[in-house]
Amino acid sequence: QVHVVESGGGLVQPGGSLRLSCTVSAPSGRIRGINVVNWYRQGPGKERELVAGITSSGVINYGDSVEERCTISRDNQKTVALQMTDLAPEDTARYYCVFDVTLSYPGSRRSFWGQGTQVTVSS
Repeated sequence: QVHVVESGGGLVQPGGSLRLSCTVSAPSGRIRGINVVNWYRQGPGKERELVAGITSSGVINYGDSVEERCTISRDNQKTVALQMTDLAPEDTARYYCVFDVTLSYPGSRRSFWGQGTQVTVSS
């Protein structure tokens, strides 16, 4: 089994910061390689949107909506962090992490989603 777990969400005041973390776990040898890790978010009544992503080669891209207020980084091979600063109410959303991986067998490429972590920005 491959499992993705997000953590770090919670209630924060406007202008505050949060650091989200995402970790993938799998049986030994199950994952041949991690291709890209993306953070998405979906706020109430809104479409899901990309927040940030990082590829295995270190290429990083950010969604248009984050306005340079977030930083994605790889803590280790299986953990990716998303640092968010100067949070505003419009950042309120459930944040999802997705690991796009190549499995050792049958060598297929698949995406695995976490259950999400809630971020609420409110006074």
